[in-house]
Amino acid sequence: MNIAGVIFGVIVILSVYGGANYYVGREIFQWLSLLFPYINARIYTGIYLFFALSLIIGFLPFSSFIKRIMSWLGAHWMGVFIYLLLFFMVADLMIVFGSIFKVIPSPIPQSIRFYAGLMVILLTAGLVSYGIYNANQIKYVSYAVQTKETTSAADMKIVLISDLHLGAVNSERNLEHIIQGINHLEPDLVCLAGDIFNDDYHAIGNPAAAIDLFKGIRATYGVYACLGNHDGGNTFKEMLSFLEQSNIKLLNDEYVIIDERLVLIGRLDPSPIRGFGELKRKDMTETIASLATNIPVVVMDHTPSNIEQYGSEIDLVLAGHTHRGQIFPGSLFTNALFVVDYGHYQKDADSPHVIVTSGAGTWGMPMRVGTHSEIVSILLR
Repeated sequence: MNIAGVIFGVIVILSVYGGANYYVGREIFQWLSLLFPYINARIYTGIYLFFALSLIIGFLPFSSFIKRIMSWLGAHWMGVFIYLLLFFMVADLMIVFGSIFKVIPSPIPQSIRFYAGLMVILLTAGLVSYGIYNANQIKYVSYAVQTKETTSAADMKIVLISDLHLGAVNSERNLEHIIQGINHLEPDLVCLAGDIFNDDYHAIGNPAAAIDLFKGIRATYGVYACLGNHDGGNTFKEMLSFLEQSNIKLLNDEYVIIDERLVLIGRLDPSPIRGFGELKRKDMTETIASLATNIPVVVMDHTPSNIEQYGSEIDLVLAGHTHRGQIFPGSLFTNALFVVDYGHYQKDADSPHVIVTSGAGTWGMPMRVGTHSEIVSILLR
């Protein structure tokens, strides 16, 4: 690891974050000054810094109680900050262009700045509130996938979820409803396509309760998982133990033949945060080529940037990771970064079907705007 490069990266990120917070903090102060002309700048600065630094304090070595509170605050602040920054920039640009084109008089009246700031505050409050509510609503999505003519398989119902991010803010709130939703679909097979955890096993509020919930999943052929980029780190051994106790069968660049009806492969993510211990992603080209061709082959691979690695020997690739951007305008970025960031995709008739889910949970801010937390049902024919 290049330590100098890491330090430089951290400095750049903190500089950008600091500059953006200076801009947002100043905009809010100027708007509040129109309401309260005698507002105390020092008290305001201290309060704003507390919220802005909550994102960072949650990562520092404080007691678990303080870390939990600051993580909760920082996660919510992340969503608030993003929309404040976005809407203040749009408002300022509109005022500037309005002044240039003489739509707004010069000098700019204080009333225009007040109502522009008010709209920013109201839009941010509305979207954040909706995002928190929407993140807790589970949507059901279904696909029908036709396997190649060379395979002979009876219909099989696969239920796919990913990106639970257990340990993230509000991550355990919906787990019972998610498990109930899975069971309601009466699956033959359940696939967990990575990011079951959120970097730190000890951030899970009640691991025993979560284990009991997972053990309650009813599927004819059981529950299988692959590891995502957040499923590693210093507590990797505890994560593995959790999965074993939950009756979740983990496939680390391995495959299993299910009732002579389907081959299921689970891949290690190529870019784990702080690693998977001694495990490294393998080249499975020869292994895949040696598999029986008369039954469907399904691959769980957390990140959809790897889909180009699979050819006609694979029937279906299951992925997650993108969250579909989670909050707008994030979907614009994921759509630009990935060939497919959500839904069903097939490059051509000789390529595998690819299904990317937006995930059942959230990362960072516990919000969804323009996306949904979902459970995916796939009828493989």
